[in-house]
Amino acid sequence: MSAFPAPEPPPVTTESRPTRLLLTGAVLLVCAVVLLAPLVLVFVEALREGVAVAWRALGTPDVRSAIRLTLLVSALAVPLNALAGLATAWAVARFDFRGKTLVMTLIDLPFSVSPVVAGLALVLLAGSNGLLGAWLAAHDLRLIFALPGIVWATLFITFPFVARELIPIMLEQGAAEEEAALTLGASGWRMLRTVTLPNIRWALLYGVLLSNARAMGEFGAVAVVSGKIRGETTTLPIMVEMLYNEYLSTAAFSLAALLAGLALVTLALKSLLEWRYADMLSATRRH
Repeated sequence: MSAFPAPEPPPVTTESRPTRLLLTGAVLLVCAVVLLAPLVLVFVEALREGVAVAWRALGTPDVRSAIRLTLLVSALAVPLNALAGLATAWAVARFDFRGKTLVMTLIDLPFSVSPVVAGLALVLLAGSNGLLGAWLAAHDLRLIFALPGIVWATLFITFPFVARELIPIMLEQGAAEEEAALTLGASGWRMLRTVTLPNIRWALLYGVLLSNARAMGEFGAVAVVSGKIRGETTTLPIMVEMLYNEYLSTAAFSLAALLAGLALVTLALKSLLEWRYADMLSATRRH
């Protein structure tokens, strides 16, 4: 061992203390004005006439219908998205095949396409005058302006979240443990249950959480395919817009506050999962 202590690493930044404080204050000010202030104002407007008035606004039949539909769409779309994302990540991370780059590009497609454009594309495909419209009508199937179309649009918009969280961690972990399990006689399903899923559980939960948050808050694509039929195909974001356009401000802001509250819960869970996710990545790198 050397008798001299190891030199300290050079500082990452060389700015003076006043400069660092100025930059930090500017960032906090921007976050407060752009992010925090609108959120606070939503709750202030929702409670302006009192908690009782806001609670009554949430209890109207149309609002209850919107809440039920939003929860139903999330309950249907998120598990399907989790299965599809897991299968996609497995294919990309464990197999080499022609068109792999194309698959990676298609995964990111919902990020680059406007939700309104995505909804319009679904209408052109499955609407009454769309490519599949005649066939669907002949078989008495209704996708657009109905629950299936809303779930379809939500699946399209939320598809990347699970796959994009799983692919990096599965590539980094490699397939050594899974190959060892198969060598020891485990079946494919048992390997998935006892080896693969435990190794990716936090990334999977993180992707599911992000997918659920986007599913509950999606507006553009759902607004196009739902037709905004009051009490039937209106989700929470659509109902907020309808109430606000009808000058029912208290009801609109009360419903917006409910969505904001769900977002804050999601943010708390996201922070918890990020902490566990970081621990998992650290453990993976150590091994």
